Amino acid sequence: MTDGGPAARGGCRLRAARTHRGPGPSVFLVIENLLILAGRCAYSLIVATKTQTYTHLLSPGRIGPVQLNNRVMMSAMDMNLSADGVVEREDIDHFVARAAGGTGMIITGCCSVGYPVGSTSKKEPGLSDDKFIPGLTALADAVHETGNKLCIQMVHHGKVARIDTVDDRPLQVPSTPRQKMDLSALADNTPGELAKMAAVTGGKQASYHEVTVEEIAEITRLYADAARRVRTSGADAVEIHCAHGYILSGFLSRADNFRTDEYGGSLENRARFACEVIAAVKEAVGEDLAILVRVSGREFGGTEEPNALSTAEATAAAQMFEKAGADAIDVTGWGRNPFSNFTDGPLPDQVGAYVDLAAAVKQAVTIPVVTVGRVLPEVGEQAIAEGKADYVAMGRQLLADPDLVNKLRAGTPERVRPCINCYVCVQENFWDATPLCAVNPALGNETLLPFPTAKTGKRIVVVGAGPAGLETARIATERGHRVTVLDKTDRLGGTLWFSALTTPANYPLLEWLKNETARLGVDIRLNTEATPELISSLRPDTVVLATGALRDRPQIPGGDLPHVHTGDTMRALMTGVGDTAGQSWYLRAAGKLGKLSGITKSPRLIREVTKKFLPMGKDVVVIGGSLVGLELAEFLAERGRRVTLLHDEQQLGLPMALPRRWTAVRHTTEAGVTIHRNAEATRITADRVEFDVAVKDRKGKTTETKTMSAPASMVIYALGTDAAAPLEQQLAGVIDNVRVVGDAGSVDYIEGAIHTAWKAAAGL
Repeated sequence: MTDGGPAARGGCRLRAARTHRGPGPSVFLVIENLLILAGRCAYSLIVATKTQTYTHLLSPGRIGPVQLNNRVMMSAMDMNLSADGVVEREDIDHFVARAAGGTGMIITGCCSVGYPVGSTSKKEPGLSDDKFIPGLTALADAVHETGNKLCIQMVHHGKVARIDTVDDRPLQVPSTPRQKMDLSALADNTPGELAKMAAVTGGKQASYHEVTVEEIAEITRLYADAARRVRTSGADAVEIHCAHGYILSGFLSRADNFRTDEYGGSLENRARFACEVIAAVKEAVGEDLAILVRVSGREFGGTEEPNALSTAEATAAAQMFEKAGADAIDVTGWGRNPFSNFTDGPLPDQVGAYVDLAAAVKQAVTIPVVTVGRVLPEVGEQAIAEGKADYVAMGRQLLADPDLVNKLRAGTPERVRPCINCYVCVQENFWDATPLCAVNPALGNETLLPFPTAKTGKRIVVVGAGPAGLETARIATERGHRVTVLDKTDRLGGTLWFSALTTPANYPLLEWLKNETARLGVDIRLNTEATPELISSLRPDTVVLATGALRDRPQIPGGDLPHVHTGDTMRALMTGVGDTAGQSWYLRAAGKLGKLSGITKSPRLIREVTKKFLPMGKDVVVIGGSLVGLELAEFLAERGRRVTLLHDEQQLGLPMALPRRWTAVRHTTEAGVTIHRNAEATRITADRVEFDVAVKDRKGKTTETKTMSAPASMVIYALGTDAAAPLEQQLAGVIDNVRVVGDAGSVDYIEGAIHTAWKAAAGL
């Protein structure tokens, strides 16, 4: 019996290029390599998309005295919806939506045990006074009405307690911090962003106070009293936060704890404070509440912080926590410098980032272990099945789709709206605002759902099958309208499809939009030019234009040369669809062959193929370092191109959300991209790009201009993206009701596309 051949085994090799004359590789070699890679990638996708079941994830479980309906928890995500420590209706609506969606246990965001002392926001719930109990009770009752459970996360923020700084109190810490934080990433923050971040502490500088043994005992009492109030409220569990740099984890980590008393030195001493808190809480609530303890399975500090908490230390500490009375351990991770490694922790960009950390802890304790860190349903199912964890906690994914568990239980996992890992939600916490979600505009305002059924069904024509167009069509159809979508290309997705090449997390959103519009029976017509005559013939009540932005060629000498590409011509090159006039014959041939083989129908296949074979020159200059240009530069550098990035401003990566932006700039630099800020391209020749770089002083004033050049066998112009809907003028006097959504109205990428689509479709 054969094993399916080298393509099935994933062990095939590309054929080496034969020596020949001419401007590019042999067309026959191109065919051969494309087909080899197509077979290899297609097999991988078939294996990866086998029917997935979630029997482990959906099975009941028990933590201490609490019985859970399934193994899915909502991890703590600060929503900043409370008012001066009091839980408000918006908070309740938010958590109830996730509980009603089937989540077995809701873990609240941070709740301050000493509010306002030790708090990071006056919008976080307080636990320090009986006056907070009614709000907690209302939350517990509402969650219980769904049949699921509520856990209150108890926190003292220690060195990040911003309210202490606002109120002129020193931050309570185990030891005065010694770490010098790298703030270089702030160079990519706008002045407005920096001002909002500074406003959170009123522009005040933090001071520090090393807590005494007596103060440790007082804070321990605060935790115990807070737990009693949680019990009175009727909630089911508490989570003691011993991670993310908060006060208990500060004691636990050698990087923060330099004490020489009984709370410093050995791991046993450093874990003493947390163990005393756990024991005090256990004594206060007995078996009435489950006690979870959150610990960093590892602190990510890089080589500059060798004393960061290790997995071995975290595992040993978890054993001590179990002996002290913990009923479960919630294993997270933490990047010690939010400006350089926030996407290592606490909110990682890697799928299943902490599963192996949880597995290490699970081997050392007998109580249940929870894993978190971008846990997708299939990742959680596998982690539990393999014995690496007992429960999974999801944060951002449940912000994106509160009904996740119900959809898994119904056998429709394809209906789960995916989180695209864009960090838009997280960014708002940097300036104490309520998180937003790029793909779920109802986050923070659950009253937007369900969509009201339209009183009278209308005939709607949507022009453009990108994210704004498909989301408009989805919502309008759900509301009872008849929708036809027209798109001139041969595929769904528009710029979302192309962005999935450089940002793979965008692809599941495209698949979700495809599935949902297909499920609803939306009439989608591809390869169809939306002329005023065609639109008029469909007799629409309303036309929604989702035609995307316009992208011009650079208006500089040489901007019209054939090796100069815009986003549109790059898309044509990668897909074999669109205007390829002026491209070299071998680029056109590669694109056409890719289309014939089916490779260019899938961003995933293109990403895989281009790791081995990319029909373009070695030297690439990308003009424009905003979201698109930065990601393209990294994409090409990872594929062996020598990339120079020119950006006409100081800040790179706009309008990416902060943590993602900082990481993208770092990754691009690590990939070997040469970056020039404040650089303006002045001339493009057949083999170079000339540009001027403005040297600025600290006040931003130009002190010198340097004229430079970079080699370029290909130039990608990632500037000149403008919102425009020329069809709107053509329809004037023909269609009475025309609306514009997405980048055609304002270039705000996926977030703008989805949010404007909701607004337009809800008003139809």
